[in-house]
Amino acid sequence: MSEHFDAGSSVVIAITFVFFVLALFTKGLTHDLLLEAGVFLVSVKLIIMAYKSSITTKTLLKELQDIKDALEKRKE
Repeated sequence: MSEHFDAGSSVVIAITFVFFVLALFTKGLTHDLLLEAGVFLVSVKLIIMAYKSSITTKTLLKELQDIKDALEKRKE
């Protein structure tokens, strides 16, 4: 799983989580906390989308390589 996360994604996860926890302690359970939770969830969603995109790209590249290999064998 770590091959799909780059250093930037890990830093964004950490910083967003730290800010969320800080907001929880400074704002308490108020309306502003909902805004912070929304920002946190959007960040998590973007990172999950990047992760899924990475997996899909690797799968597609493998399938394309298999097709290329099959065509090379057919030429011979």
